[in-house]
Amino acid sequence: MSWTRTSLTALAVCVLLLTGTAGCGSGAARNQGDGGISPSPVGKVLDDTDGDGRHYREVPEDDAPDVAVQVQPDPDDAGGGGWDVRLTLRDFRFSPPGMKAQAVAGRGLAYLFVDGRLVARLRAPDHRLPSGLVPRGTHQVTVRLYADDGTVWAVDGKPVESTADVTASEAETAAAPGATPSTAALSAPGTRFRTGGQGSPDRGGKAS
Repeated sequence: MSWTRTSLTALAVCVLLLTGTAGCGSGAARNQGDGGISPSPVGKVLDDTDGDGRHYREVPEDDAPDVAVQVQPDPDDAGGGGWDVRLTLRDFRFSPPGMKAQAVAGRGLAYLFVDGRLVARLRAPDHRLPSGLVPRGTHQVTVRLYADDGTVWAVDGKPVESTADVTASEAETAAAPGATPSTAALSAPGTRFRTGGQGSPDRGGKAS
């Protein structure tokens, strides 16, 4: 009788130890998951893409970043034909180099396009556009906001972007050294667009 009781007691202790160990292991796994190692995704990735195949990341308008662009002749490059690009941002901050390729709300880079062609990735609100990228004639300069994982910030299925028309005049192109750029070459102020219309590259990378 005593042998049977001893065996049953030992068996019960083993079961409790195993159960306790399994429970502790499960709790640790749950705590690790709650620690933010795999944060919930930001917005919703859509099937729509930009001209280079980068998917749109849809976010509610109230939580979305915004951008406006203005382009003017570079006052320090008289006769050189360079352009100053200036961005006005809302609810958006630039990520420093080396950031993890992960979408974080209101953060990322601005891509600069001229006539639908990508010419620069910006991490600051000011940029100088060389004259060679804006030859004589009228061109569209578009700035579009991207997350750090390369997705495009979007609202209502449209990219968050802004476009300004730039006209480089013949007089400005042929200006003598030291001449002041003509006022006819000034761009129109950037207008906030949340549409894929003016100056937005299509899937072939051309301006629409």
